Amino acid sequence: MAARGADSTAVAPLRSLFVCLLVALALVPVAHAGSNLILGVDDDQARWMNTAGAVTPIYRELGVRAVRVTLQWAPGQNALNAAQRTQLDRAGVATWGMRLVVAVDGPPDAPPADANSREDYCSFVGNLVRRYSTINDIVIWTEPNSATFWRPQAGAPAAYEALLARCWDVLHGARQNVNVIAASAPHQNPAAWFAGIGAALKASGRAQPILDTYGHNAYPETSGESPLVKHGGNSIDQGDYDRLVATLRSAFAGTAQPAPGERGATIWYMEDGFQTKLTSARQLYTGAETDRYAITEQKQAAQVGAAIRLAYCQPLVGAWFNFELKDETQLSGWQSGLVRADWSAKPAFYAFRDALVDVVKHRVACK
Repeated sequence: MAARGADSTAVAPLRSLFVCLLVALALVPVAHAGSNLILGVDDDQARWMNTAGAVTPIYRELGVRAVRVTLQWAPGQNALNAAQRTQLDRAGVATWGMRLVVAVDGPPDAPPADANSREDYCSFVGNLVRRYSTINDIVIWTEPNSATFWRPQAGAPAAYEALLARCWDVLHGARQNVNVIAASAPHQNPAAWFAGIGAALKASGRAQPILDTYGHNAYPETSGESPLVKHGGNSIDQGDYDRLVATLRSAFAGTAQPAPGERGATIWYMEDGFQTKLTSARQLYTGAETDRYAITEQKQAAQVGAAIRLAYCQPLVGAWFNFELKDETQLSGWQSGLVRADWSAKPAFYAFRDALVDVVKHRVACK
């Protein structure tokens, strides 16, 4: 399984099957999310598609209130380049009327871990929000507690705390109501990670917050594991909500950083997903499956529905995002999409929409 990222083949002309899907979806009543829980998808198609807005009908049919895209920062870069502006322009059209959430990361071996690179990175995200008045949600890096995305890990909690602090100042200086979102991975000892950030914050003596929302990726141990399962050790998944809240409250006690439930701070599950195994349409995919725990499409639908309803019942969770909208064509990547590589809907597409309607209408029975 490769590092997460959407399939860049999406820039190709839309297949006739995609057009057929849009026609079929147009015949179904559209669901609109309306509760406090934001339901969204992680999807870089929005910024890659040459036809701006081509994917919008699918977003609207799902009823998503938010779409998260990624953007790559490079060391020494302090402003958007022309290609990035074009991509965000496309994404803005595709997500019109929704929240466009932007996660900004960069090369894992050169994260913004010193004063100069922090200044460049935070200037870069500051330039982004000043240019785009409709973008208010910025995720600072991707899974910085994982060596897949931030190397080396030695000293990373303190470096990330300093990055959050500087970017919070820059972003709130650009726009008061901006939402600075931290990031964390579920299986790389997030409890120790947050404790390290909290210790660095206390040592700094800072009198301002460093983030507005606690972003956390809530993947289960395997795609077939129930979202309800609780864990010990180094994992904090969606079923470990109580431990996550307790961890965050302990880590930031005695600091200026609000814990979840204080001054509007919430937890956003920025990524969750369940990989499916190939049972049909093999011609759409290349390579060999690398996830031996991949599940059937029907099981994925059940998992998506259960995860959304569980998030609804976790009162300090403000958002849940499915990774991703469309399967990657390379089987070494991710096949956790709500639509297949040819844009045909999986059962999980309808499970997502059905769960969203239950959330909107408050039909979820919480224990």
